[in-house]
Amino acid sequence: MMETLSLMGMGFVNALSPVNLIAMFASTALGIAIGCLPGLSAAMGVALLLPVTFGMDPATGLIVLGGIYCGAIFGGSISAILIHTPGTPASAATALDGYQLTLKGQAGRALTIACFASFCGGLLSCISLYFFSPILAELAMQFKSPEYFWLSLFGLTVIAGVSSKSIIKGLLSGFLGLLISTIGMDPMEGVERYMMGQSTLYNGVNVTCALIGLFSMSQVFILAERKIVQRAQAQKIKDKFRLSKSDLKRIMPPITRSWLIGNIIGILPGAGATIACFMGYNEAKRFSKHKEEFGQGSIEGVAGSEAANNAVTGGSLIPTLTLGIPGESVTAVLMGGLIIHGLQPGPELFTTYGKMTYTFFAGFVLVQFMMLVIGLYGSRWFAQISRLSDAILIPSIVLLCVVGSYAIHNNFVEVVIMLIFGVIGYLMRKFDFNAAAMVLGLILGPIGERGLRRALLLNDGDPSILFSTPICWVLIVMCVVGVLSPIFMSRWEKRVSGEK
Repeated sequence: MMETLSLMGMGFVNALSPVNLIAMFASTALGIAIGCLPGLSAAMGVALLLPVTFGMDPATGLIVLGGIYCGAIFGGSISAILIHTPGTPASAATALDGYQLTLKGQAGRALTIACFASFCGGLLSCISLYFFSPILAELAMQFKSPEYFWLSLFGLTVIAGVSSKSIIKGLLSGFLGLLISTIGMDPMEGVERYMMGQSTLYNGVNVTCALIGLFSMSQVFILAERKIVQRAQAQKIKDKFRLSKSDLKRIMPPITRSWLIGNIIGILPGAGATIACFMGYNEAKRFSKHKEEFGQGSIEGVAGSEAANNAVTGGSLIPTLTLGIPGESVTAVLMGGLIIHGLQPGPELFTTYGKMTYTFFAGFVLVQFMMLVIGLYGSRWFAQISRLSDAILIPSIVLLCVVGSYAIHNNFVEVVIMLIFGVIGYLMRKFDFNAAAMVLGLILGPIGERGLRRALLLNDGDPSILFSTPICWVLIVMCVVGVLSPIFMSRWEKRVSGEK
């Protein structure tokens, strides 16, 4: 306990260094800008900025990615409130009442409530991050090769199932990622596999190139195929950015409930902020004394939605960092960033790399305060960014994708790999396959393969070792639940959305 408290204190000291504070401010502002641009996403922003973090200290690099993540989730509410177009899917429920408040001349009030609720949801989620992460990390120390095999399979089934409208398509996406993860040298026997004479593929497909292609370059193709039109004019902000005592009294109960909802959904791998925002909105309406205001401009609806989707951020990091099971697509990309920095999610992050991990945690807390300040004082400026034309956006993203993928190893082959994954990502989105599940296959494939083959090697090829411990059986049950739960989650989401 004392060692953990010492690491927490040291984390805040390190996070408050000038370099980290600048990184927090810049990444949070950039994340908000990405979030308020309709059509972009937090996952795309994190993937695009991954190469920028390569030359940074790992803790600083993770703080940058965390700042973009949190900023983008909040940023989606700005365009949702001002132009009735959510910047990210996580702010879809916010648009229902936020834009109605804008039409009443209360845009400043709506943005203030969204910003404050986002701050509270994100900050309170950090409590869960600090409390639950060490506990799960200690449990993960009991894992051996068989457990790692089942854990990898569990992560794949959960993400593949919950994040896709079709369970079959989600699972196929995950298994495609598994297939691609076999490219490179065999980890046990040193035999070349599907390398096609390219030494660049010795260590397998570069995860960063895959992430940039799947989440960023694919978005370029989506934007390019549609007619380029001027985005809607953002409504003018006529009132002041302030929160009255009566407003605060009304929004605190839905914020508290939505924080709990968002945390639970974040910890459950695969659910994500989009589901959380609708559940938070639904519960705000259920307990409200002013149900007639919902859909007409309810501040409780805005607060409930924004607190829930931002509470997911800290919660989703818990399974990502401790078990290597991302909570949603953004944390799948963040996990890729960890691996690229030479860090493997699991117990070692809290022992060997404890100083770095708790610096990131402290930075994640401070990012919430940065988001509050930037959100309150910069929303008028970010409102203009939300109108940025695709004619400017498309070439800018292409340039960043090409430069980012080339800069990894100064190798043009990796630019080609990025473009190939861009096409794959585009086709997956067009036909409703799951890019996040494919990323999980890429990342978890090698872990699962090593776990399976080492377990069989230790037991002379007898597969009974895979069923030899209680933890194995718990993980097997979790795999079954991971496949079946999307059916129930989908029905719940449709019911909640239908009530709107």
